[in-house]
Amino acid sequence: MSTKVEKRILVNVPVSVAYNQWTQFEEFPHFMGGVKNVEQLSDNRLQWTAEIGGVRRQWQARILEQVPDQKVAWAATEGATNAGSVTFEDLGGGQTSVQLSLEYEPEGVVEKIGDKLNVVEKQAESDLERFKAFIEDEGYATGAWRGTVGEGVPAGTPGVEDAAASRGDSGKAGVSGKVVAGVGLAAAAAAGVAAASGRKDADSGTAQPDTTAVPPVTTPTTTVPPTGTAGSVFPDEGLADGTASQPGPRSDAKPFDQTNGLVDIEGDSDETALSDTASEAERRARTEGGPGTLPPAGGSLGQH
Repeated sequence: MSTKVEKRILVNVPVSVAYNQWTQFEEFPHFMGGVKNVEQLSDNRLQWTAEIGGVRRQWQARILEQVPDQKVAWAATEGATNAGSVTFEDLGGGQTSVQLSLEYEPEGVVEKIGDKLNVVEKQAESDLERFKAFIEDEGYATGAWRGTVGEGVPAGTPGVEDAAASRGDSGKAGVSGKVVAGVGLAAAAAAGVAAASGRKDADSGTAQPDTTAVPPVTTPTTTVPPTGTAGSVFPDEGLADGTASQPGPRSDAKPFDQTNGLVDIEGDSDETALSDTASEAERRARTEGGPGTLPPAGGSLGQH
């Protein structure tokens, strides 16, 4: 499949100056970045060598039509398949419109990638800008050829069909080391992006992020049973955080009397200090003898 490029530029010189400079094909490398060499083989045959986007191409072209101050049209006869024309229009006031029409067939993987990136179109645009700067800075043409080619047989705007003789030719292509390295880096970058995009879920077909699961952090907790219930170790002690525990229900069972009646632990005496320290026998004697004082310590019962 061929690609067409159309570019126009306005130059601030008379049409004869612009046209005369364009006929000096061998000087194209001075202002055309993509052109490496042009050799004029005859009035209507040219040998071209160009390198665009790191891809070197060679071809021979035949001039199909050349009319002074108006047009130059060509088509490749061997090598890289291309054809086109350059037309000149006098706008008056020392200004000229220069229009480039180009059609070519990209060859090889690298050149086809460059075609999708509009490399040739950008190169053609920058070359016309350089031509403008060159001729305007000089103000005059460095040479001229005022002859005609194909007089009376207008070629129109040649296309790749006019360059059919060059089809099937490899174009004597050469790829620079920079382009090879660039393609390798682009492939490596694409692989890196694909690897970083995540793995595919085999069932759903959706992209899954390639992350490592982190187990949740569990904080150990200690269960403290309510105070006064079964399982409470210290029912009457405060909790570990300093708060007071709630007392549990009291039992109705009487406590065990380890004094064997020597001490009133029930609190049912006459609530005097003496009764709290009297023995069971002394309390019984006082109760049977009626009111009175207890015998002095060391005395016997019934003595006055």
